[in-house]
Amino acid sequence: MNAVPADADPSAADASWGAEHAGTLDRYALYELCVQNPAALTALLRAIHGGQPRVLGEDFSGTAALSRAWVQTVPGGSAVAVDHDPEPIARAQGIPGIRAIVGDVRTASEPGTDAVDLIWVGNFSIGELKTREELIVYLRHARLRLNEGGVFVCDTYGGESAFLTGDVHRHHALPSDVADRLGVPRGSRIRYTWHQRHADPLTGLVENALHFRIEHAGVVEHELGDAFVYRWRLWSVPELRDAMLEAGFTRVDCYAQLPDAIDTEGNAYAKPITDPASELEDSFIVCIAARA
Repeated sequence: MNAVPADADPSAADASWGAEHAGTLDRYALYELCVQNPAALTALLRAIHGGQPRVLGEDFSGTAALSRAWVQTVPGGSAVAVDHDPEPIARAQGIPGIRAIVGDVRTASEPGTDAVDLIWVGNFSIGELKTREELIVYLRHARLRLNEGGVFVCDTYGGESAFLTGDVHRHHALPSDVADRLGVPRGSRIRYTWHQRHADPLTGLVENALHFRIEHAGVVEHELGDAFVYRWRLWSVPELRDAMLEAGFTRVDCYAQLPDAIDTEGNAYAKPITDPASELEDSFIVCIAARA
């Protein structure tokens, strides 16, 4: 199966490896190293918005890696991060410019208090909402939070391998300071595995697990299986589009997960997909953008 998150920038998660994690595997830091690239995502989302968004809403935020990057790179930027799990979002607590909320994304943030320019639901987390009723209730709440001209964006995967089971492996360099803290040789690598262990095309329900292994010269130094296990609904692009329009959004477009171009100053440019036959691979990850 090829529909897995894009490679991340190994430097993106260095700050998550504090001295308190010496000698241990921090599953959240491994996730940031292998799955996320918040700097690139910030540029893509600003391009999809098309204006000058300053206030980010990051729902199902986990460690709020995007929010942390947003307030560091967007001039005057601030963020509202929401997650039901207090453990990962604790990494965003107390960071200037970030309001970190522990709670249900459907009710935890107030439309009048937590107005944002752009809402992001990433890493397929929209699938946590397993019924159409739950999905539309959430989307209506999200739309009310958006400022004028605001955009809601989520990602999903699809194509010929979407409901196939199996593994995909990728390797990422382990930063030297992290290797030192773990007590493994410098030059070690992380083997990241995306495992779709169950998929039902009749219900759209899938089960995915993420595994991490630290390797050096063919020797397994550390291993963390089932670091994250997800049981969720795999929403198709047409299902998401229809739900977004029913929730009151005025327009829905589909974008590739990477910008179309980046200029010499690091500004990203993105345009909607108009010809799926030539612009999408057989298996794909896309961003669905709904405009308020």
